[in-house]
Amino acid sequence: MADRPDDKQDSSGRLYYGWYIVGAMFFTTTLMAGFRNGFGVFIPTWEEDFGVSVGLISVSAGIGWAVNGLVQPIFGRFTDSFGGRRVLIFSVTAVGLGTGLVAFVPNVYALIFVYGFVLSTAMGGVFPVPMLSLISRWFERKRGRAMSFVALGASIGGLLMVPLTGFLIELIDWRVIWAMVGAAILVLALPLLVMIVRSDPADIGLVRDGEATDDGRNTGISIPVRVAPLETSHWRESFHSAPMWQLSLAYWVCGITTAMIAVHYVTWAETEGVSTGTAALALGVLFAINGMGLIIVGWVSDHMPRKNLLGAVYWIRGLAFLSLIFLSGTTALWTFAILGGASWLATVSLTTALTADVYGTRNVGMINGLINMAHQLGGGLAVIVAGFVFDAWDTYDPAFAGGAAFLFLAGTASFAIRERRYSVRYQPPSIPPVSVGAAASDGD
Repeated sequence: MADRPDDKQDSSGRLYYGWYIVGAMFFTTTLMAGFRNGFGVFIPTWEEDFGVSVGLISVSAGIGWAVNGLVQPIFGRFTDSFGGRRVLIFSVTAVGLGTGLVAFVPNVYALIFVYGFVLSTAMGGVFPVPMLSLISRWFERKRGRAMSFVALGASIGGLLMVPLTGFLIELIDWRVIWAMVGAAILVLALPLLVMIVRSDPADIGLVRDGEATDDGRNTGISIPVRVAPLETSHWRESFHSAPMWQLSLAYWVCGITTAMIAVHYVTWAETEGVSTGTAALALGVLFAINGMGLIIVGWVSDHMPRKNLLGAVYWIRGLAFLSLIFLSGTTALWTFAILGGASWLATVSLTTALTADVYGTRNVGMINGLINMAHQLGGGLAVIVAGFVFDAWDTYDPAFAGGAAFLFLAGTASFAIRERRYSVRYQPPSIPPVSVGAAASDGD
């Protein structure tokens, strides 16, 4: 495909419609994923209100991560079969209602049910699998950038929502916060997705990356395409090749480490003599740094092997976890914020883009769902284990040491992926015996 002067424009010179979809998803992840990252801010308050331990509250988050992981392949399959738009609209509606419902839980057991099962199931139909699988269908050459901008929403959300939550919880009842966010999801995010998101470029007469005529009609002109050696006709085929296992292992570790911090970072900070507000601010700084990193990584990943960036990200995060063990107080807090920020959500866009590059987009929802299931199951287990480790020894050091060791393993597994052999980006183009318009009408 020939490059255009402005790679965000379609062949008519207008902004390619896929970028509007990226914008709508960016806003949605800013609100929803950003607030979800602030779960740990509520733990000290719930300890007091419900009269329970950190370990028991961690069960609700741990079950939530595990349940969210188990439903990822289901929503991935729904995305492949029914289109990402339908899945997103249904799921965002459920997330808004579920978030508001948390405001009415009377005890920790109700929290476990509502947050751990209801809300976490609904979130599985939003981010990352349905959103990023849909983006895979709209972009190929600029896939890394587009996915990074969607993931950037979660990072910006963490920057804004976590410190805001830490501030608000000192002023108003925690139940009011959950009710407000639930209403915002239904009033702001849901209508935006309904108006803008479309499941496939073919729905409006386009193909990936804006390579289409003004009116989307058949021009009778064939364009070069690339096919990955491992592109699947059925998702089960992916398990017969090494990249699926390497990506799943690494993403399992990603889940372990991100969940541990999302839930326990504020509690760890309090053991270091750091206030809840300062810890929330540090977590916000982490997401701010991550936001800048996502933009850079997204652009760079479209011009170099993604697996090298992915491996480096895991190793940097491993150093961040070691800083929590060997440093103390505010030094550890801010060192982790800087190193963690340089390595946080970059794994999401890199893993999803690499998966689509290697296995194609026909079954991208299901395959991404399986890989994300590993991520969430690892996170669920880690959250519970870390909570009970803290209850038993009054320190998170053993859990953080385990996280660091796994991260260096994940980085090694990522570097070992044979991307130049299997990725569509490194395959020679061929001219298929179909036209642009016919390809658009057939979809994927």
